[in-house]
Amino acid sequence: MPRTTRRGFLNVVAMAGIGGQTLLRSGSIKAAVEDAKGSTDAWPRMDYRRLGRTGFNGSRLVFGCGAALSSGQSKDLLAPAADAGVNVFDVGYSDYYGEAEHHLGVFLKGRRDKAFLISKATPQVEMDADEVLSAEKRRDAAANWSSWLDRSLKGLGVEQVDAYYIMAAKNVSLIESDEMYQAFETARDAGKVKYLGLSTHENAQNVLLAAAKSGRFDLAQIAITPGGWYDWETRALLDGTPPLIQLQPVLAAAHEAGMGLIGMKAGRYLAGRRFLGWGNPDAYDGYYDPQLLSAKLTAFQRSYAYVLAHGLDAVNADSQTWQHLKENFAAAAMSKSYFT
Repeated sequence: MPRTTRRGFLNVVAMAGIGGQTLLRSGSIKAAVEDAKGSTDAWPRMDYRRLGRTGFNGSRLVFGCGAALSSGQSKDLLAPAADAGVNVFDVGYSDYYGEAEHHLGVFLKGRRDKAFLISKATPQVEMDADEVLSAEKRRDAAANWSSWLDRSLKGLGVEQVDAYYIMAAKNVSLIESDEMYQAFETARDAGKVKYLGLSTHENAQNVLLAAAKSGRFDLAQIAITPGGWYDWETRALLDGTPPLIQLQPVLAAAHEAGMGLIGMKAGRYLAGRRFLGWGNPDAYDGYYDPQLLSAKLTAFQRSYAYVLAHGLDAVNADSQTWQHLKENFAAAAMSKSYFT
């Protein structure tokens, strides 16, 4: 047989209708053929968890639609994800996420009753994390947030979302604001939304505890990793953060208040940053036990499996390729099998 390059081999495999990348990764021709057909038949069965007092039995993988659908680039992954068992879809307002709501709305036609639909918007008011907001800022925040809900409903082509988040909810006085809660109540009573949530990358511990104490929030999406809180500004671990294992009392307080917890950015630090050189794949290995370290998982899969086993009900993952979706799905579906 003549010698061939890896590229040449992949071209030959692709011409034969076989998933070359999967064949190289797994050595399994069957898995490669399934991937080439876009089939999820061989994927594991999805695991589910009740999302707090919403009562909804949600997939432990949330399909993060914002960046993935901003230009429609990953819309072809929605159907296989749903067919495989993903039933929670998270999107956000068009000023930040472009056409994501539109593309998700097109997909949801005929599937709306099978999906838990989340959208979100920022209050669009300048504020510091530790600022005590004035009454004027609280009113403006509530009005802005409410107006974006109406535009999100139109963009999605639906009359109601299941949950609407306060996005970038870094300020405790915003979380405690009667104005924000009254805006939610008005939307809920009008049939536009069922549940109130928040999403934050910053000041997450204080915000989460304030939300739990208020008793008003049903869901929280937090930037958290095996190593502790994620820092949006540095794209790394928050300076001085305790590891996730030591944050269990904080997560437990939220659960006891009836909140479902969804993690985001669990693996983002592993990807590194372009100007610092790509990749920190070993960043969390010191938090893992031998069983997880020896499992045949990618670094990203380990991070998802770990946070799901330590207080998170689900993880929100941005799947922009078939391989990413497949890996994210497997990690969420089988996370509990890596811990005894």
